[in-house]
Amino acid sequence: MEVWLASQSLRRATMLQEYFPEIKCEGFPDVDETPSPGSVDIQVLSICQKKSRAVPENHEFDVVVVCDTMLADPDDMDLALGKPNDTVEAAMMLHRLSGRRHQVWSATGIQLHGQWKFFVEHAIVEIDSLSDEQLVELVLSESWKGKAGGYDLAGPMGAYAQLIDGSESTVLGIAGEAMDLLKSFSLGHE
Repeated sequence: MEVWLASQSLRRATMLQEYFPEIKCEGFPDVDETPSPGSVDIQVLSICQKKSRAVPENHEFDVVVVCDTMLADPDDMDLALGKPNDTVEAAMMLHRLSGRRHQVWSATGIQLHGQWKFFVEHAIVEIDSLSDEQLVELVLSESWKGKAGGYDLAGPMGAYAQLIDGSESTVLGIAGEAMDLLKSFSLGHE
């Protein structure tokens, strides 16, 4: 089965390579990731759909996967936290999330036989109260680069964060139900 992960995320690629060793991982860096107005679930879905529209109609893949992930601000559930642009933004986001619970939203689009199906899910993550030294360590690790909310649950933040509810794959960038569907494709083609 020929699978194209239309994403530049190494984390998503790692998640799917276990099931599709020959997966193509190449995103579209020029897609406008400005979300539509609305709640975080609407915003993350709108960006995922923009990415799906960037996929050329004539491609040789059996399955194409597009994704987007955002965090809901713990103070305002309709305000999204995207990817920090620099170390200052990363530090501010991590400080905002320190000692609190928040929602992580992932939207995933899967194209099979030319038809798109979209999944939008959230998970709840709780981050320990981080000391100034831990915040500095996390920022200097650069694990925040390209990560919604400025952290990677499967990276250094894993020592300070716990999944409270939902799927770990949702937090890592692929909606849980979509990940289950992709795994079933893999099992059906062994």
